[in-house]
Amino acid sequence: MEQKVKLKSKFTVNSSKLKHYDYLIVGSGLYGSTFNYLAKKKGKSTLIVEKRDVVGGNLYCEKVEGIYVHKYGPHIFHTDNIRVWNFVNNITHFNPYMLQTMSRVGDKLYSLPFNMYTFNQLWGVTIPEEAKARINKDKYTGVVHNLEEQALSLVGRDIYEKLIKGYTEKQWGRDCRNLPSFIIKRLPTRFTFNGNYFNDRYQGIPEGCYNAMIDKLLEDTEVITGVDYNTNREMYEKIADKIVYTGKIDEYFGYKYGKLQYRTVRWDTEIIEVANYQGTAVINQPDKNVEYTRIIEHKHFEPYNERIHQLNKTVISKEYSEEWDETKEGYYPINDEKNNNLYKKYKELADKEKHVIFGGRLAEYKYYDMKDIIESVFSYWDKY
Repeated sequence: MEQKVKLKSKFTVNSSKLKHYDYLIVGSGLYGSTFNYLAKKKGKSTLIVEKRDVVGGNLYCEKVEGIYVHKYGPHIFHTDNIRVWNFVNNITHFNPYMLQTMSRVGDKLYSLPFNMYTFNQLWGVTIPEEAKARINKDKYTGVVHNLEEQALSLVGRDIYEKLIKGYTEKQWGRDCRNLPSFIIKRLPTRFTFNGNYFNDRYQGIPEGCYNAMIDKLLEDTEVITGVDYNTNREMYEKIADKIVYTGKIDEYFGYKYGKLQYRTVRWDTEIIEVANYQGTAVINQPDKNVEYTRIIEHKHFEPYNERIHQLNKTVISKEYSEEWDETKEGYYPINDEKNNNLYKKYKELADKEKHVIFGGRLAEYKYYDMKDIIESVFSYWDKY
């Protein structure tokens, strides 16, 4: 989708010739863009510098064969916070969308998150009490120390072995016994025939995908793309009273204590000459012998549109989870004890930077849903 904000390819002038800003915002993802929007509502002047050549961070979408492709992975906005929901809907129109994921095991498909459809598919049960009894039969009842024990305590061994273990170990590149328990708490379990992945009351995707929302958040904003703040920091610090930093916190401090670890993701995206490839947006692949973790079919994120859904083409992305290195994007912080302790050291340094606001997934080294990002920005501006 065409970007509508004022873009410049690079800095071409000396900082002494630039005007002074209230806030220099490093990164145009959801945190930086939302911060920018609320800052301008308060009458503040802003400048955004963005490392990529496009704005929007990992929300950026591309239009391929008339289909909006979530270039950096699928994003479904979901929240119970009416203030957040009203905010994003005042920015742009949202189409209602509820994610219903499937998991492929051999030649069978199972409904996710775990619900009565899943239990019926696994064991033939049709009554919630039967499903509960079947799960309780092999639940782990001891003290939970890791993800495996957490999963076993929630859904028992059968579901864990079939639908969780392989997928999770591919996603994180680690044995489930070496992963923190909180990761699996994000997957709801229901004893109803409800295949909605999220429990939140408000769910949807912006019409025109997330580019439409980012464009509005950055409307009438100066944005400079294709520049790395950390290589020109001394110049940028002179032109603003405060810095809003959304990049990697360890990089900001020159990796003084070492590098924080992430998992990264790559996608193999292709156009398939068929109207409907898999019948749903997301199908997970927990088989450890299959390299990819899931297949995304992007047209299913959009409301039914006869022109799009009968088009004899579709776009799919196979998602591969990989180890991170400096040449790759860091997507998921690995919040184990080692990395959390390392982050605490950087957080102590960050707290001393009184003119810098560290915000977002990379700067705070934590997983954030989109609603959490907006609530975090609200908390800053609510003080003013």
